[in-house]
Amino acid sequence: MKTENNSKALTGLGVFAALAASLCCITPVMALLAGASGAASAFSWLDPARPYLIGLAVVALSYAWYKSFSTGHNVECEPDGVCKIENKSFLASRTFLTFITILAIGLMAFPYYSKIFYPQPEKQTVIVSSKKLQQVSYKVSGMTCASCEETIKHSVNLLPGVVETKADYDSGTASIKYDPSKIDKNAIIKAINATGCSFCIGYQS
Repeated sequence: MKTENNSKALTGLGVFAALAASLCCITPVMALLAGASGAASAFSWLDPARPYLIGLAVVALSYAWYKSFSTGHNVECEPDGVCKIENKSFLASRTFLTFITILAIGLMAFPYYSKIFYPQPEKQTVIVSSKKLQQVSYKVSGMTCASCEETIKHSVNLLPGVVETKADYDSGTASIKYDPSKIDKNAIIKAINATGCSFCIGYQS
């Protein structure tokens, strides 16, 4: 029974760590779909701990798998020589552990496929002279995964006069090509900051 409880604890720890590691990337998507972009920053404080949480999830689940193969059924024998085999519960079974492992992998990999959840904005076709277009590059802090990239691009592309938006969490920058006669830089900064998962700390043209 003690071994079974340990297995459940390890499984629970693994999925909890995977969920915690992904909340900073899942929350912006959920907030956008719910129309509450301000809530996107609710778990942004977890960003620095994401690599450690992923490591904790991997270690916990790996050890849970090790224990599942190293321990068999619990056998209790009576003095008369009759032995009873105690089967593991479903929560301590390999079937459940397989399900939890797949769930954890899906959570940890969420930033890499999060773009499929973003609705495609309906952009009106506007003819603008290329000579009038300006491009500005913003230094953004708090953009730590691909989910943040998509959140910023989606929010900025909704603005009138924005022709193209590029975001890169590796370099922590966002580059926007826009028509200054239809929108100004302050509106762009406001749109980026409104995502909740990012904060514009400056810009360079």
